[in-house]
Amino acid sequence: MNVYEEAHKLSDAIKESGEYKEFNELKKEVDKDPDLSNSLKDFQQKQFQFQAKQMSGEAPDNDMMQQIQSMYALIAANPVAAKYLQAEARFSVMMKDVYEILSETVNISFK
Repeated sequence: MNVYEEAHKLSDAIKESGEYKEFNELKKEVDKDPDLSNSLKDFQQKQFQFQAKQMSGEAPDNDMMQQIQSMYALIAANPVAAKYLQAEARFSVMMKDVYEILSETVNISFK
């Protein structure tokens, strides 16, 4: 068995998954609207900053949390953005599961 060939098969399987296809199609739709695309990028960047602070052991910043919640409410009011965020979450869960399966094989923990 060639590990690289199997990795390419896994890559192909991911590309053919419903989670990836839906996420990719909605990403293309979002990218057609620069304002929506920028709003989503700002929201995701703010989320990432918040999560990075949490992971570094800092206490949750209530102002930042409220800002994220307000941004989410505005973005989620757009049906395309709401579908995109849901599809992104499903795709992320699938990828997390794949990483966990692979890490268990070589005894690496991502948890």
